[in-house]
Amino acid sequence: MREVNENGPAPADQRATAEAIERGGIGLSVTDLLARVAPGAAPQPDIPAVPEASVAPRDEAALVAEVAALAGRYVPAGHLAPDADFFDAGGTSVHAVELVAALETELGLTVDLDEVFADARPASLVRRAIRADGTETVVQRETAGLTVVQRETAGPTVVQRPTTGLVTTKPAPHPTPPVPTAPTDSAARPEDLTQILSDLSLADRLPFVASPEPAPPRRVLLTGATGFLGGHMLLDLLRHSDAHVYCLVRAADDEAAVARLGAALKGYALPWSSEVRRRVTVLTGDIREPRLGLSADLWDRLAEELDSVVSVAAAVDFLRGYPSLRASNVLGSLTLAELAATGRPKPLHHISSVAVFNEVGIPSMGEDDPFAHVDRLVAGYDQSKWAAEVALRRARDHGLVVTALRPGGIGGHTKTGAYNPQDLSSGLLSAFARFRSVPAFRYLNAAPVDWVSRTAVAVICEPDAWGFDYNLTGVPNTLDDVVRDMAFGGMHVRVRDWEEWRADTLARLEAEPVPELAFLTRVLHSPTALKLCEATLTGPSATAERTDALVDALGLPPAARYDARAQLKTFERLARDGLARLPHKDDQPYLWFSETTEGGVGPVGGAPDSPCSMALTLSVASMHQLVTERRVDVRGEVVCPAAHPAPLTVARGDLWVRPEEGIPHQHGLRHPLLRYRLELTDADGGRWWLEGHKYARARRDLWRQTRTLAVELGREGDPASLAGEVVVPADTYVRDQIDGIRVDPRLTGREKRAAKLTWLAWFGLEMGRGLAGPFARAAADLLDLRRTPNPTENHR
Repeated sequence: MREVNENGPAPADQRATAEAIERGGIGLSVTDLLARVAPGAAPQPDIPAVPEASVAPRDEAALVAEVAALAGRYVPAGHLAPDADFFDAGGTSVHAVELVAALETELGLTVDLDEVFADARPASLVRRAIRADGTETVVQRETAGLTVVQRETAGPTVVQRPTTGLVTTKPAPHPTPPVPTAPTDSAARPEDLTQILSDLSLADRLPFVASPEPAPPRRVLLTGATGFLGGHMLLDLLRHSDAHVYCLVRAADDEAAVARLGAALKGYALPWSSEVRRRVTVLTGDIREPRLGLSADLWDRLAEELDSVVSVAAAVDFLRGYPSLRASNVLGSLTLAELAATGRPKPLHHISSVAVFNEVGIPSMGEDDPFAHVDRLVAGYDQSKWAAEVALRRARDHGLVVTALRPGGIGGHTKTGAYNPQDLSSGLLSAFARFRSVPAFRYLNAAPVDWVSRTAVAVICEPDAWGFDYNLTGVPNTLDDVVRDMAFGGMHVRVRDWEEWRADTLARLEAEPVPELAFLTRVLHSPTALKLCEATLTGPSATAERTDALVDALGLPPAARYDARAQLKTFERLARDGLARLPHKDDQPYLWFSETTEGGVGPVGGAPDSPCSMALTLSVASMHQLVTERRVDVRGEVVCPAAHPAPLTVARGDLWVRPEEGIPHQHGLRHPLLRYRLELTDADGGRWWLEGHKYARARRDLWRQTRTLAVELGREGDPASLAGEVVVPADTYVRDQIDGIRVDPRLTGREKRAAKLTWLAWFGLEMGRGLAGPFARAAADLLDLRRTPNPTENHR
């Protein structure tokens, strides 16, 4: 059965309508046309709506009404129009699962969940529920003592027969009318292709427009400011331009819109201060509505006053089909194009996506390379981004200056760690870290949100950059890059083929559900989303010569690989929020080595004449542990007869490198290098503590300073009873702490060598900084470089 536009012409009549439009025979503006296809819009009187069949039987309409009423339970408004999209009305993926179950139990309609995601309008659900490949199905559903007989060929009719409680099937008396078909290798549904072609023709109704003034914008309309990228772009527009920004926000009223924007910004660790408020005007509206849901007066005023239109808002859902996403992602973009072309000419800056290339087997993804074949795009999201950008390319033929900005995966902020919890990249990164496995892939085209946002805003504010296409994908990560980064972070991962990784990840998520990753479970169950993942993982690296040249010309930070260091803050937030799992000190150590010390202790204030030695193992669970805490884990034993005849076992031990940032003690004479804190147990169950310090002083005995540890030891809860000094023997230092370094055996030989070098470089740098501190202070005293004398100088 054919799909129809939302209250618009049937597919069979779309070509005639398009030809009439091109001949100028239909005097409608783009807004009028969008009004015809907007969710819930009534047919316009000058273009009669063409019904799908001659006249739908009354009982089909009754069934549609029942489905709409049932679906209305799961949306915020409590009701849903027959031709309104379930997800656009506020339904979620979880609600979709509940709706499918309710349809079967309450109405006897069996609807596949993927069909709900493909097209979630009640009228479409009814048509699909009764489709049976040319058969006539009698569905057991009692309504006033009648059983509804549903036919694919002629629509539902009501047959008055006793209710028997049986479901029967018989051949349909008439053949199914032919439906336009796509090529045999097509992945898209034929009805979606028909709808896409119809939507593209709407761009031809845009007016012709002159070039805009080539000047940095002073008044900008921004959509999508409550989203992850849009929120960061709002702040970058305020930081790096003098523009006043009008933010279109979907809400019940202006007060709710302001509150929603503020909450969204704070959720992404962005400021919402009085200074920000001063340069932001919040407009209540909706990109899915004609004229953005604004009044005619406000629309006309914006058309004359705005200098730039920035289109960021989009429905990002990899499960929903094209019919469910087109209102937000395609029609909304065309409405913004109409605003840009109305009144004073304005450039339109459109956030697209590298999803326009998401065809399995596509050879390249350059900024000017051909897009994917739309009939080979499976996911509705990919199709909608393709259709929007192609439609806006048509708008360029009318003189409209359109800039297409295409991010790939948008990673977390490198400084704040803020991330998009529903982004597929975040979900995959969380699964990699949690389950320590990755699927084999070619490239991950992803960049952090702060770089994507800053680069996009630079394009918006630079007139010479307008009107071109940019790939905001950063430097792609290879499989080797990701495996190496995670290994350096103490997370050795296993590489699996895609199907093996998917099955294992699903099994783990179902055995131990993680609520924050429920959306990833739904993605991995969806055949449509799996095709999208396959195209993403097997695709080529995105190239961005034009973007790189612009970044260099403007002096912006160049694109860098989104590596382990850049992801550090995001990993921490993912772990805090329950999505990822960071290395733990009880895990297999990433790197470890031995340290032995010998010396003596005695009563505090007395002679250290009692022998004391330590045999310790120092280890790190990950480089993340070093970078964030500068802490090393300690295990081993302490032999100190003055405390107990038997060795004391380290129950828990920590070593901090340059604790307190090496802030000096005693007027700058001693700079802390290392601090040991050990919790000990003796053979009788007694508990002890040991505190040790290595200090740097402005002396020539640097080698001894790095090996000497001043220690204090006492019973738990009591002050120190023993104190003294222990030293690492010179002949064991290199043997144990350099040559004796051991690394996780699961790493490759190259990774082991890199891990050793990374540790030695990091530790050597920290120790060098610590040893240099007291000498710098001594040099300053000697040369009298201080502006004011030390208070103790007058008393020397």
